[in-house]
Amino acid sequence: MFQNKSQGLSFVRIHAPWQVLSREAELLKIKMPTKKMYEITEEGGILKKLNEIWCKVTEPLKPQVPQQENTNMKSLSYPFSREKIYLYNIKDKDTFFDNATRSRIVREILKRTSTKARNSMGIGTLIANNVYDAAYPLHDGEYEGQNDDMNERKLLYREWARYGVFYKFQPIDLIRKYFGEKIGLYFAWLGLYTEFLIPSSVVGIIVFLYGCITIESDIPSKEMCDQRNAFTMCPLCDKFCDYWNLSSACATARASHLFDNPATVFFSIFMALWATMFLEQWKRLQMRLSYFWDLTGLEEEEEHPRPEYETKLLQKKLKNKNIRTENSDEVRCNSLFSLILDLCFVIL
Repeated sequence: MFQNKSQGLSFVRIHAPWQVLSREAELLKIKMPTKKMYEITEEGGILKKLNEIWCKVTEPLKPQVPQQENTNMKSLSYPFSREKIYLYNIKDKDTFFDNATRSRIVREILKRTSTKARNSMGIGTLIANNVYDAAYPLHDGEYEGQNDDMNERKLLYREWARYGVFYKFQPIDLIRKYFGEKIGLYFAWLGLYTEFLIPSSVVGIIVFLYGCITIESDIPSKEMCDQRNAFTMCPLCDKFCDYWNLSSACATARASHLFDNPATVFFSIFMALWATMFLEQWKRLQMRLSYFWDLTGLEEEEEHPRPEYETKLLQKKLKNKNIRTENSDEVRCNSLFSLILDLCFVIL
């Protein structure tokens, strides 16, 4: 723990050593890669050739980030256990747990740390009581400057978090490694949604241009804009509105034709199919990422109880224990009093 003061504020940095990380990882049942490797086979045929062609075409759009050496091999993951530490591929204890996992473990520790206040537990209570202003994980180094020290934050800034690289694909694996699975899945969904918006926007522009081309041949708007057809319309309200001429709605009729023309029927059918395809593609991508990120089977595992629930349960147990102690004392007093009365009667 390191403490630093700046402009009246005190900053407390918390560092978790290997012993704490390994203990909490075992408690939280965090899946970590083991030494066991297995090969991922892909189906051949036309789809594989098309995928190879697509990868070559989109090569300039890929971010320049470190890739896995052998993408056909995958490590078998297993919930971390200190008793079976020999199973895991631990090359360096300082880098075995990534930044997102470290932040998650420290956050769980802070959530379960007891406080001096009654009926309270965790950093959330201290923030609510204005003991601390905020609690947040720190970034990994600087992302600006001329130094040559490359870190994951700077790499994400250069290849993802700048307007100059908006045309590139997202380094989704690096995002997941830096921010965690939850943020990674969010940006994976956002990236797929943005990709699917491209064909829908192209079709929408074509429909709009069709409306612009055919606006002069639209019979309803031509009749409404013809000054010779002096159609007098009824007032729009009862008291304050006057009669009005139909030709005054010419601009509205022309504008409505741009977005409501025969081509919009095709566009509505296209959008219905688009929504179905997007949903199915997201299901496929979600299952793929869940498999490679070892997120499968999380629903079946036992979830660790929340700190608030643990606090209430502990208080309830202590309360029941005190009630039982008081009842046992009362029973003992009553028994002793009855015994004394019985002895008195026997003596008399």
